[in-house]
Amino acid sequence: MVMSGEKAVGGNGSGSVAGVVGREQPDQVAPPRVSLRERKKELTYRAISDAAIAMFLERGFDKVSVAEVAAAADISKPTLFRYFPAKEDLALHRFADHEDEAARVVAGRWPGESPLGALRRHFLAGLDRRDPVTGLCDRPQVLAFHRLLYGTPALVARLYAYQGRFEAALARTLGGGVTARLAAGQIIAVLRILAEENWRRIDAGESADAVYAGAVQAAEEAFVQLRRGLEPEGRALA
Repeated sequence: MVMSGEKAVGGNGSGSVAGVVGREQPDQVAPPRVSLRERKKELTYRAISDAAIAMFLERGFDKVSVAEVAAAADISKPTLFRYFPAKEDLALHRFADHEDEAARVVAGRWPGESPLGALRRHFLAGLDRRDPVTGLCDRPQVLAFHRLLYGTPALVARLYAYQGRFEAALARTLGGGVTARLAAGQIIAVLRILAEENWRRIDAGESADAVYAGAVQAAEEAFVQLRRGLEPEGRALA
């Protein structure tokens, strides 16, 4: 779920802190093709968000106004709000890239593979490649973004709203209904806690490589607990 000290963070998104968190990962199911118009709209989203994040990292989220972000992006304030309904969305836009990630992993799972099996495999692969969404990433620009995020109450609160959408997307893929919603809530909570624990250790000074073995063990134990709770008596989650 990104993530300067390095100010090479603004601009086109390819080298930005936001771009680091939002890019497509190798084992994800490819998203559907989008039109040229939608592609241009997405590029505009990214350019505005990148400009905002660079300013937030330099001066702090609360010390940068929406008007200043609009000016930096060379657009009007009303135009900015058409893209981003709230100031917090400027910093968290890249998390929207992951809104249906768990749902896509489940929908695209291997033949005979359970939803939990697919999610476990996907999370372990993310740890292996140091995906910022798993919290196991010690690149300076990602650390800077995480410190901005977790050090800003308004952003933390907004992130929980995003996670509600993650849960809803996964619940739909699991079949909908109360049972699916309960399962999705538990799964998303586990993924969040695992990522937060990895981030906490790295923020305390450990390297991603040093944390890796413990992160894998914690993930394995977490999925065992999920399986026991969600797949009793050998019945696989739908």
